Amino acid sequence: MIQERLTSPRNGPRSHSGATDRIVEALREAIVSLEIAPGAVLDKAELTARFGVSRFPVSEALNRLKAEGLVDIKPQSGSTVSLIRLGDAHENMFLRRALEAESVARLASMQNLPLLAELDRSLRYQQAAIQADDRIGFHELDLAFHDLLISAVGYRRVRAIVESARLMLDRVRRLLNSPRRHADTFVEHRAIVDAIRAGDPDAARAAMAAQAVHAARPGAGAGDAARRRPSLLTTLSYDPKNRPRRSTASSMAASTSGENRRLLQ
Repeated sequence: MIQERLTSPRNGPRSHSGATDRIVEALREAIVSLEIAPGAVLDKAELTARFGVSRFPVSEALNRLKAEGLVDIKPQSGSTVSLIRLGDAHENMFLRRALEAESVARLASMQNLPLLAELDRSLRYQQAAIQADDRIGFHELDLAFHDLLISAVGYRRVRAIVESARLMLDRVRRLLNSPRRHADTFVEHRAIVDAIRAGDPDAARAAMAAQAVHAARPGAGAGDAARRRPSLLTTLSYDPKNRPRRSTASSMAASTSGENRRLLQ
């Protein structure tokens, strides 16, 4: 629960750095899980009281989250949770699709039997979560499945880039999750594992890329979400001077009806 994360101080003395890390972790999880909604005000005085710290680590934490694209800070206006920017989500989906597709292709050429055993176990847990209608549990297993794949490649920078992109997509995926999407995701995960087991890099690459393509089915996209909850999402357009300008809710819904459905992966 967010209240527990925000109000449970650790015992003993804390450095500013340690306090900042703790605040960043708690706020990031609350924002990504949508416990703190997009557009919500982040009051520094309230946060300092809840965390039992001075204003400095709170300010530092908010600046870090701003750098991650999760918080907007406006001078004289305060801090708010960033709206879900669909343009950024497209870019992060591109990064994930490209890097993860190449990663599973590499894994297919390695024939790592211990990895295959772990992947099979993950699939069993995912299936159990679907049968139990455990949406939170399935989401966590989904993240673990992809991290298992990207970690097995052994490239730290690639993993860091994928993790950063995943973090920026997580709010979209949580907003749009459904039992149907979970069932489709499980089938796609099984296809990825089957291709790795068969030692077929091309099939593994295609199976990973297919997660984004299959998510474009009608009725399953971000366009629907924009129409239902337009206050949580935004697109960004640019004027001739290249200054960001927020689009209207109606144009958001129209622009998200096609390609944006791929964000469900």
